[in-house]
Amino acid sequence: MRMILIRHGDPDYQKDGLTEKGIREAQLLSERTVHWKGITDIFCSPYGRAQKTAAYTLEQMGREAVTLPWLHEFDHFINDPVTGRHGVPWDLMPAYWTEIPEMYDKKGWRETEVYRSNPSILPAYDEVCENLDKLLSSYGYKRYHNYYKTDHAELPAAQDTTIVCFCHLGIILVMLSHLLSISPAVLLHSFYIAPTSVTVLATEERVPGIASFRAQVLGDTSHLRAGNEPVSASGYFTDTFSL
Repeated sequence: MRMILIRHGDPDYQKDGLTEKGIREAQLLSERTVHWKGITDIFCSPYGRAQKTAAYTLEQMGREAVTLPWLHEFDHFINDPVTGRHGVPWDLMPAYWTEIPEMYDKKGWRETEVYRSNPSILPAYDEVCENLDKLLSSYGYKRYHNYYKTDHAELPAAQDTTIVCFCHLGIILVMLSHLLSISPAVLLHSFYIAPTSVTVLATEERVPGIASFRAQVLGDTSHLRAGNEPVSASGYFTDTFSL
């Protein structure tokens, strides 16, 4: 099985849409995605910026997407204990979060003061993980501890499944934390995926019935380079480098 996770284009957060740059990015992305073969299903966040990004690909492909409510951005806000910022539960100051050993633990992060300060964060994280596992289960992949079990006798085409999700930076990194069994705090603070970037994971199934997700590509923006479009720094605190 293959999962392709795509962040929306350069956002206009006030209008929950795309900037002019974001529209150009989404158009360039569609020129890439139209060549993808064997796409089984396409899913999309309910937020406008993801819907508008997906629209260009869907038009090119002649396809429709299923909107999944839980694919919305992971916008359960916290008050930053250092800056006082009220916003997304990442972008914490490095001198703060890196001094908390539990942040690096896939279970320990749940016990930290900052992530317990908003009582909706942990249930929301669990809900994302549960819904992701339900989605994977519908294709024959059932969560077992930190990997997946599958019976291709029941769903013989499961290995050939490719699903595409148009969503957001935070929710993508939250999903990766579950699939790869990594603390979300590490991913949210240490990795950047640019607007319209493409992240690809696939199951390695070296033992029959046992599947483990492995990332092949994280945040690829080669379609922007092909169209001479700079990589957006939306959500980043330094200059982007166009590969």
